[in-house]
Amino acid sequence: MCRTLAAFPATCLERAKEFKTRLGIFLHKSELGSDTGSVGKFEWGTKHSKERNFSEDVLGWKESFDLLLNSKNGVATFHAFLKTEFSEENLEFWLACEEFKKIRSATKLASRAQQIFEEFICSEAPKEVNIDHETRELTRTNLQAATATCFDVAQGKTRTLMEKDSYPRFLKSSAYRDLAAQASAASVSLSGSSPAEPSHT
Repeated sequence: MCRTLAAFPATCLERAKEFKTRLGIFLHKSELGSDTGSVGKFEWGTKHSKERNFSEDVLGWKESFDLLLNSKNGVATFHAFLKTEFSEENLEFWLACEEFKKIRSATKLASRAQQIFEEFICSEAPKEVNIDHETRELTRTNLQAATATCFDVAQGKTRTLMEKDSYPRFLKSSAYRDLAAQASAASVSLSGSSPAEPSHT
């Protein structure tokens, strides 16, 4: 779905104040699409279609956690929010697992599995995720014969944690509520306008 988060443009990764300002501007200027495809390239034709698509995307994030994770803009926005809570490691691990599953080379699979384990799973890992001891040991065992599914249990638990804990706080955050309000206003404005209204005399 996304490439590594290190490749995200700086505007996606700044703190809450800057994040809210940038995403407000985003309704009129697709700055998030200026990178190498990590967040998403926008290819909408007109200004109105761009705003409509973005507005629908933003408003869809509150419908379900799946819709948020399936949106490149949603992932970038959620990641920016998690950084303000110092809990971005869960999402980064989830994304790393999604990319990991796409690897077809057994050699690369084993190498990348070890990297992910050392970065997110093992005790004292630099971005250690919050999983129980049993899941950590199960994952360690899975690495002895790494397959595309060796992180599935750990990934599932971090996803559940985000959905039940971080996601509700994200929806209640002033940053998201302000962005959703702007998206709603843009949707109303766009749907209420007609291209050529006759003048009445």
